[in-house]
Amino acid sequence: MPELSFINKKAALSQLEAGQTLTAVLKSSLIKASEDMNLAFRTGRPATDLVHARANAVDCCLQIAWDRLGLNQEAASLIAVGGYGRGELHPHSDIDVLILLDTETSVSLNSKLEQFVTLLWDISLDVGHSVRTVAECAEQAAKDITVVTNIMESRTLTGSEELRQQMLQATSSKHMWSSRQFYSAKWEEQIIRHKKFANTEYNLEPNIKNGPGSLRDIQMISWIAQRHFDCSHKDSLADFGLLTTEEMSLLNRGREYLWRIRWGLHLITDRAEDRVLFDHQRALAEMFGFHDTEESLAVEGLMQEYYRWTLAIAELNDLLVQLFDESILQACEPALVQPINQRFRECNGYIEANNDKIFINHPPAILELFVLMAQNDRIIGPRASTIRLVREARHLINDAFRADPRNRAMFMELLRSRNKLATQLRRMNRWGILGKYLPEFGRIVGKMQHDLFHIYTVDAHTIQVVKNMRLFGYSNYSDKFPVASTIVKQLQKIELLYVAGLYHDIGKGRGGDHSELGAVDAALFCKNHGFSTRDTEIVVWLVKSHLVMSSTSQRKDISDPEVIKEFGLMVGDQLHLDYLYALTVADINATNPTLWTSWRASLMRQLYLETKRALRRGLESLNNRQEWVIETQQTAIRILEDEGYDADEVTTAWHKPGDDYFLRETASDIAWQTRALINRQDTGSPLILIKDTTARQYEGATQIFICTAAHSNLFALTSAIFEQLHLNIQDARFYEDDAGNSMNTFIVLEANGEPIGKSPARLEEIKEILGQALRDPDALVSTIDRHLARALKHFSYPTTVTIELDSSRDQTVIEVITPDRPGLLARLGRLFIEQGISLQNAKISTMGERVEDVFFVTDIHGQAISDPAVWRRLEVEICDTLDNSEEK
Repeated sequence: MPELSFINKKAALSQLEAGQTLTAVLKSSLIKASEDMNLAFRTGRPATDLVHARANAVDCCLQIAWDRLGLNQEAASLIAVGGYGRGELHPHSDIDVLILLDTETSVSLNSKLEQFVTLLWDISLDVGHSVRTVAECAEQAAKDITVVTNIMESRTLTGSEELRQQMLQATSSKHMWSSRQFYSAKWEEQIIRHKKFANTEYNLEPNIKNGPGSLRDIQMISWIAQRHFDCSHKDSLADFGLLTTEEMSLLNRGREYLWRIRWGLHLITDRAEDRVLFDHQRALAEMFGFHDTEESLAVEGLMQEYYRWTLAIAELNDLLVQLFDESILQACEPALVQPINQRFRECNGYIEANNDKIFINHPPAILELFVLMAQNDRIIGPRASTIRLVREARHLINDAFRADPRNRAMFMELLRSRNKLATQLRRMNRWGILGKYLPEFGRIVGKMQHDLFHIYTVDAHTIQVVKNMRLFGYSNYSDKFPVASTIVKQLQKIELLYVAGLYHDIGKGRGGDHSELGAVDAALFCKNHGFSTRDTEIVVWLVKSHLVMSSTSQRKDISDPEVIKEFGLMVGDQLHLDYLYALTVADINATNPTLWTSWRASLMRQLYLETKRALRRGLESLNNRQEWVIETQQTAIRILEDEGYDADEVTTAWHKPGDDYFLRETASDIAWQTRALINRQDTGSPLILIKDTTARQYEGATQIFICTAAHSNLFALTSAIFEQLHLNIQDARFYEDDAGNSMNTFIVLEANGEPIGKSPARLEEIKEILGQALRDPDALVSTIDRHLARALKHFSYPTTVTIELDSSRDQTVIEVITPDRPGLLARLGRLFIEQGISLQNAKISTMGERVEDVFFVTDIHGQAISDPAVWRRLEVEICDTLDNSEEK
């Protein structure tokens, strides 16, 4: 194909001869070329053509400028380096050039070079330049591998090619950075680079240039090959037998795809942008023809395609890096070969097939390879030649393969293996084996959910769930996951937990309830793999119920015995409770580990322990709420009596706050609060108590107790103040006593998810600001000093409201699901006042950009709100209040 050109050099020179200025001619030529290239891109021209055409257009401008300024008469060469040296430029890519000198610069040359660089800036080229002699290049390259890499990719734009050849010779592997040193440095560089992106291709806002599976991974392959094999071009890898023709095609198509996305990013942002941010994902999806469907959003379709390409590139990177390791680092090492069985052997710690027909002649060996790696902790991984054989044989995994009892038994043997199960599953996923053996898994590969809560794709999340389950069994994780660690070590059939983990989210992206869809797939898996009826029931139940425990702990009042009873009835027995707890903790930590705070952990632990105790005692023993109330009161009185307080003095201080106070609060916290009520001097001022607590139900958070004159505005007021103090409410409880006092308990965390701590200055700040506001509760705080985070702006969806009765407590439950935004709770608090609603309890939960808040309310007379017409009005008012707020 002829070279694509968007600048007519002859026409430009004619304009210069006609008297137009050099700056005007070059600038207008570049603008016109850019417009034409962008139009060609939008009409389907391959990005590969355009990135080279862009470099060609810049070449033309630089050559004209160099010539017109008389630099062609100097002993200097203009050299393109880096990406520009490869002849690859996107609309806003940096243009790196080296001005290579034979000797030190003269006064005349310096003047001309200054004019040259200034001209490039004037025509709006983002140029990075350096001026060096050959000796200086060699000196710099010896110190910095980045310099030698740039030099390797250089090409002469104008001037002496001989100078560049001298530079290449001086910086070759004969003089510095031997291929072993170069490979080791580049490999370490890639490890560090990947670590910055959590070693996953599946970042919510991936970096197309530097992330795993990115353009830099392709360049890394070229650099190492060029240094060791003296390949002048990436396509030469096939000539050296490093890549097959199919692999070379895949690599080129992957690069074309990434270039296309990158060109689109530059167009959308009008700048050099390599991050596929939420800000740009919707625009890219529209640009590339994706549309919303009933099953998924357009942006989810775009990102699934993106992740599948980066996965393919990462797979080839793995293969080639392993090949380079064997060719460069291990080439001089003696081969220590040990037979494993008739199909596999171990060579220097790596497993390899005995011959290249193993998988063709015996397809079950595909799964056997992963089983052997999982059973032998000494094996580092597979050799590159074996990885290639597996990839070439994966087409053999068909219906007959999946139905073969040998393969089904092999897969179950893998799940029961003791070593690196998650590592093998990740390898199987990356090489396309897992999705072939489990086609239902193949449908979720690269499947993302467009939100901030699920930070991984569904397949990466699923494998992480299994990894977390494995971690629970390691002694060094028992402190972080004490209950889960104890449970996992006691489970007789751990593979049931793994299967539930593999299938719990497998129904996502198909429309409908993914738990129900996944349960159907799980049942078929169990049937095909010889599970008993009992074991199948456990797995299917776990998949169906995997969200219930998390939802119950975070959205219901788990201090209420009725809630524990209801959950206990759903679970049924200790075995199901154990499996469900382990699955839920693994799931939450694999969804977004930053949201697994000590507060959320304590809620889960409390629900587990309370349910375990209820199951042991019998669920019918939870019916007597009055006994619970009396027991709590008596325990609190005994605590205070031990400190010298009189029982009558204690009960008088309580002023009959109602049974809920003694059901929801612990005896120790009631004693703490009562002690302060008895001892306070100024009964007309609000009482504010703050403490970090290790009480089971509040562990990992800070408790703030407020006692003040009852006022309908208190929740709206305190919510606004907490927001200004950058405190996040996790739980809120409200009581009124017979003396007209409102006693409120708030469980809060700092913005970073940690308890407040014991800083005297911070505690005094909170008390002072709260006290000032509570002394004038009619003064609504309307200004929320917090801006909406950038990422949150891209997740806008309508608020949904669900209202139902809680007949056991004569309350109405209002659940609000809405995007997070500043001042949300304060707005709802004011709305409740306007609607004559009395707030009794609140469970506040934020999942990424999604808020799921539950409010337990009554009317102003303390009765449940049951009129459907009132419900409908409330739904409309809440949605209107939140969806039409100024900042969402």
